[in-house]
Amino acid sequence: MRVAINGAGIAGTALAYWLSKMGHEVLLVERAPELRTGGYILNLWGVGYEAVEKMGLLPKLLELQYETDELRMVDSRGRTRGGYPSQVLQSLANGRIATLARTDIATAIYGLLDNRVETIFGDSIVTIDDDGAHAHVGFEHAPQREVDLVVGADGLHSKIRQITFGPDRQFEYPMGCHVASFEVSGYRPRDDNLYVAHTAPGRYVARFPVRDDKTLFFMLLRNEYLPGTLITGESERKAALTTAFSDMGWECPAILSALEKTDGIYFDSISQVRMDGWTKSRVALVGDAAACPSLIAGEGAGLALAEAYVLAGEIHAHGADLDSALKHYQRRIAPYATRKQRYAQSLVPSFVPKTGLGVRARDLATLLMRLPVFPKLLMGRYFRDAMRMPEYGMYSPEARTPPNSPFKPSPLRGSI
Repeated sequence: MRVAINGAGIAGTALAYWLSKMGHEVLLVERAPELRTGGYILNLWGVGYEAVEKMGLLPKLLELQYETDELRMVDSRGRTRGGYPSQVLQSLANGRIATLARTDIATAIYGLLDNRVETIFGDSIVTIDDDGAHAHVGFEHAPQREVDLVVGADGLHSKIRQITFGPDRQFEYPMGCHVASFEVSGYRPRDDNLYVAHTAPGRYVARFPVRDDKTLFFMLLRNEYLPGTLITGESERKAALTTAFSDMGWECPAILSALEKTDGIYFDSISQVRMDGWTKSRVALVGDAAACPSLIAGEGAGLALAEAYVLAGEIHAHGADLDSALKHYQRRIAPYATRKQRYAQSLVPSFVPKTGLGVRARDLATLLMRLPVFPKLLMGRYFRDAMRMPEYGMYSPEARTPPNSPFKPSPLRGSI
């Protein structure tokens, strides 16, 4: 088949890998002028961990992972009020977990494509003429192409979803919060082995040390702390965040000062994408475009990797019967995605409690995570993947990390 994939993030590169490995002709289209860098840090476990293992990519990613000692919650004066050592998460995931930059995963997968995939950077699919047998796709800049399948792997605000299924408002379910993320060079204090976070009612700010003496900052806030006006440009984002976080104490004055000097702030609503169907004729969605669980879920990357693997696997299993492949793709993975979305909804109060009492209760709960039994009671369900990854014969057993491999999961110590 000829397949056009819009988006070269984790879902798009993973799908391109599997389809090109099976001999399909893949076109990967990315709006950015090159592979994206930076971005937030995530924990990869469960089906996502298994998916990269099937690719044979696990050793490389374990080399790229970040290691810290603990997640620490502090009050407005910097005193420790909660948190737990990273070994807690290692135990919950049976050691199969890694802390990685989202863009490092996509870049590593892209490196596996080995020139088998044509890539167009700085462009995007903007029209799809689907006649049921083929799809004619138009681009912002490149000439039109005829393909057999168009895949939207272009994130929360997917252009392919908008073209084929309708506007965002039909499928995007805001969770009442926004997120901001940015990097700063040379910030102090650095605390190389710590993920440090401070919470006030309705707001959360954290710092995480990354490579090249950079610090990555996360800011979460409930929508009531944002101005009622539309926030569009960089200056409006900075002004809104400064107003919301200026009275929080801790390191917020220094963080806001660093924010003012920073370019390229990521800022968006924390939302989920909920759809009854991810496929329509010759169009399919994967990753956040299909079923974004939200940043709070902590497993959006894993879900994207699983969806890419299953979509490719069903195409492999059904041969020329694309309709059956697309139907089986969603049937296999949609229930799992729905469960992850429900879990994410339940986590919002723990990230950004509405009251001071809620903040103190959350911090106490994280301290209990240091004691036996409590980690499974409080977080065990988030680490239980009730989905078994199907075997499609698309990889060889040698792709798995052998028992005597020198690459072992290093102690992961927490991320947002």
